[in-house]
Amino acid sequence: MKNLPASINLQDYTYDLPEDRIAKEPLANRSDSKLLVYKNGEISHSLFNSITDQLPPNSHLVFNDTRVIPARLFFTKETGALIEIFLLEPVAPTNEIASAMLVKKRATWKCLIGNQKKWKDGQQLTKTLTDKTSITANLVDRQNQIVELSWNNDLEFVHVVTAAGQIPLPPYINREVTYEDQERYQTIYSKFEGAVAAPTAGLHFDELVMSKMKQKGITNDYVTLHVSAGTFQPVKTENALDHNMHSEQIVITKEFVQTLIEKENIISVGTTSMRTLESLYWYGVKLMSGKNDFMIEKLYPYQHNSATLPTRKECLEIVLSYMERNSLEKITGNTEIFIVPGYQFKMCDGLITNYHLPGSTLILLVAAFIGDNWREVYKKALANDYRFLSYGDSSLLLP
Repeated sequence: MKNLPASINLQDYTYDLPEDRIAKEPLANRSDSKLLVYKNGEISHSLFNSITDQLPPNSHLVFNDTRVIPARLFFTKETGALIEIFLLEPVAPTNEIASAMLVKKRATWKCLIGNQKKWKDGQQLTKTLTDKTSITANLVDRQNQIVELSWNNDLEFVHVVTAAGQIPLPPYINREVTYEDQERYQTIYSKFEGAVAAPTAGLHFDELVMSKMKQKGITNDYVTLHVSAGTFQPVKTENALDHNMHSEQIVITKEFVQTLIEKENIISVGTTSMRTLESLYWYGVKLMSGKNDFMIEKLYPYQHNSATLPTRKECLEIVLSYMERNSLEKITGNTEIFIVPGYQFKMCDGLITNYHLPGSTLILLVAAFIGDNWREVYKKALANDYRFLSYGDSSLLLP
């Protein structure tokens, strides 16, 4: 495939991450985190609350406004055995996440099931939420871990799962969820429920930083990508290209596309926003070739000759024209885009992101964006006592 090596050795994208560098707790104030700035190959250090001084002129920030749901449901059997049901994605009556959060009475989800061997076929699990409300789980497909949930009142599913579930902190935080996590593991602009992991680059933004951006004329907008548990899935193949990339659902509005057409310096707040923006471009390429299929397959971007591809603006205008012709105010699609070294970025001019696990798909994405300099960025972050992973510090990457 064009611009794609035959193999990517995962060992080339690992580094030594000491356990004590993993942030297990959030800072008291979101924007007090450290900020490493990588700009044209040079590295400097600052605090996140001064990021507006580091952004290029005419920057337009793109946030992911997904909201984490309490996706971990615990049921206790009469024997005392604890069964965990981790919601992954809706199956019925709809697989569209926004609609699935609003269903009543019954919902079927693909899940991860902890202690599944203790859950016998045909056995119902029940959890009492209030005097008038209980939720029941039935395992309808053991092999694929499909669970049907039902509840005995007229509440929408989002309210039921909020009452029944627990926020799913990343496994490497390795502690019990606290009341504080319910708020701190959400961005301040989170809006649409459906993610099982936070878009953590946005956790540093608070009202102070948002106000500074507005005062300086830095614009912003929102997309929705519902982060799946696949974001934590380790790459276990020696050749990273053999990794089974997870799919995530995204939502784009017509107003967003209209705004983006005229923007110059598009700064992605997080890898999820970057995946969404780049997927939007490739959806435009599909429309241009006569395919109305908003599913961006893992290696689809590498199948094209870059010399024949449309510009960013042309691609966005193709998408906008399609939405206007079909009277669409928003479009929902899916992406499993795999951004690895060799990828040619079409939409993003900058990236705000945290520090990621060694040998992860997110390290590959960062390496694709700033090349081999990712090693120096991580080396300097470790040497300057930066905190790593979801509750850790931040970086601003400007190639």
